[in-house]
Amino acid sequence: MAELSLMRSAMEQYVCSANEAISLKLVKNKSDIDDDSVGFNPEYTHQIFGQNENIFGYKDLKVQLYYSAAKLNLYLGKSCTEKVDPARFDGVKADDVTRMIIEKLGIYPMDSLDQFVNTLPNESSFVPSGTLLHSFTIHKDGKERRYEIYKTDISMQGFRQYHEKLQTFLWWFIDAVSYIDVDDDRWQFYLLFEKCVIDGTSQYSIAGYCTVYKYYAYPNKIRPRISQMLILPPYQRQGLGAQLLETIYIDYRQDLDVLDITVEDPSEDFIRLRDFVDCKACLHLSSFAPEQLYQGFDDEMVTEAQEKLKINKKQARRIYEILRLRVTDESNKELYRQYRLDVKKRLNIPYQKEKADLEKMQKVLKPEELAAAMAGQSLQERHQNLEKMFQENVEDYRRIVERLATV
Repeated sequence: MAELSLMRSAMEQYVCSANEAISLKLVKNKSDIDDDSVGFNPEYTHQIFGQNENIFGYKDLKVQLYYSAAKLNLYLGKSCTEKVDPARFDGVKADDVTRMIIEKLGIYPMDSLDQFVNTLPNESSFVPSGTLLHSFTIHKDGKERRYEIYKTDISMQGFRQYHEKLQTFLWWFIDAVSYIDVDDDRWQFYLLFEKCVIDGTSQYSIAGYCTVYKYYAYPNKIRPRISQMLILPPYQRQGLGAQLLETIYIDYRQDLDVLDITVEDPSEDFIRLRDFVDCKACLHLSSFAPEQLYQGFDDEMVTEAQEKLKINKKQARRIYEILRLRVTDESNKELYRQYRLDVKKRLNIPYQKEKADLEKMQKVLKPEELAAAMAGQSLQERHQNLEKMFQENVEDYRRIVERLATV
């Protein structure tokens, strides 16, 4: 028993966090190779290294996964100060890190850093595929940075190979990710690039992208669904996600065949981004004017939001609640009470449906069956739960309202 404990303790020295050991880089020029500030760590690694997100078999492990910023040529390397000796630990071997990454991502990286560096002068020849939809500049840290957004599809020459490398970022930053079937021509892609000057030459750097699937909507419409959206860490917190999403919206709003735009399993961060972009757009609709908001949610809001902005009914209701909070003076007890009751009325709909279902059951169930079906929350517990849900909603809404105040 003591020997097992000692062995376990010794083996723990060879366990490291995959999130900390792996460093990714978007390399624009040779100087970025040795610049640690350019690197960034993955957010998720459990999809490759297991639920604990650990790598076994190394001390001071460093894994370098470098992408050339424009063409996305790949280099994968690793180093460590010590590797586990299987002879000391009953044949237990170190994780084959490079093989695990290569097989999961489906990549063919270079293993020579010199070879990778030699490809960098060719980065300036890269030209994004597809149609340029939007270009804009952002001022950050006293510098002006230029960006461009392109729309493309898999039929564009060279994009299939480019997308095979681009999609590998998803494993590190989106939970429960899977690759899409690019052979389905209903997929559309929106790519965000920084256009910068490297050594006196204009050059692109990938900053983010989004995939959208064009679903059919009865009887003769299209309902685009946003599937995957990623802004890479070096480009986050700059408003680029909002620029990309707004560009996608504007593109589809011009299409008369589009009914509305939906989102597939959005993360909390994306929900906040979508809320902000939709609120910003709805501020310009007459049905969402302050005097209309005080009157409550109505069909005019649903119709105008869908026809002009391609926002569906469920999202329009959420935007209404955010914008009504924005114009509600919370120090005015009566105004805020009306707002709280309005939101809780919506939150209470599932309970009302449950009550109606129980009333129907009374006619067909035996007394003991009905008693089992009615077992659940008391009226007091339901009120407490509604209040909790209301506060959680308002907390999220306030974040959007605060951001709206900055535009």
